[in-house]
Amino acid sequence: MDRPRRPGARSRSGSGPGPDAGSGPRSDRGLLGLLRALFTFVVLCALIAGAILAGPTIVDELDRYANPVEVEEPPPAGERSPDTLDVNDPGTSTYDGTHTTFSSADVEDFVHLKVNEKRAERGLEPLDWDGTVASVSRAHSADMAEREYFSHENPDNESPFDRFQDVSGYCRGYGENIAMTWADQRVQKPSGDDTVRYRTPEELAEGLVEQWMNSPPHREAILSDTWDRGGVGVYLSGEGQVYATHNFCTEF
Repeated sequence: MDRPRRPGARSRSGSGPGPDAGSGPRSDRGLLGLLRALFTFVVLCALIAGAILAGPTIVDELDRYANPVEVEEPPPAGERSPDTLDVNDPGTSTYDGTHTTFSSADVEDFVHLKVNEKRAERGLEPLDWDGTVASVSRAHSADMAEREYFSHENPDNESPFDRFQDVSGYCRGYGENIAMTWADQRVQKPSGDDTVRYRTPEELAEGLVEQWMNSPPHREAILSDTWDRGGVGVYLSGEGQVYATHNFCTEF
């Protein structure tokens, strides 16, 4: 899948941790292969929005200020400093938008809220927020941004299974949705029929959840009654590019 880029420009790569940071040697690949069969493993992905649209700069800038927006604070999703954290978790990232500063923590809280609203509409129990699962998600989002890839499997061929093994085999069943878009910049929706600008953390979260809900396999993951908890991890680049990972978990 192609990742959205600015027309005529490349996204900047950060100086993230080395490929082996946070994971020890695995001495028995055969045993891990056998263990894989004991786990429910759902891998799903989505590309949220297309490239930033080219257009008259003045009109585009006037559009940014045309209508004032109300910026809401999200209800806290839950614990952000659990005992078990992914060693590559970057913590909170921010992007200075036209109307407000986007905080990855706010976007995560809003995504968690809106996913549970979708579940409630269908009579499903809400997912508990899990700070450890969110930490794994956040580390993967940051890694995708820093090493410039968009996939469930990183350049070291590590899958979600491997990432959860690095936090002590935390879940017996898990799934993963990923997405990529831009904050406070006009982007084309995947359908190609419309454009959108996410001006606040809440609008950005709504856009992420909307796109997942419009994709059957990702909607299935969100609405599965298999999971009892989940964690959202968002990373915001200095240019406003947004990487989001939502991991679902059935705890041991």
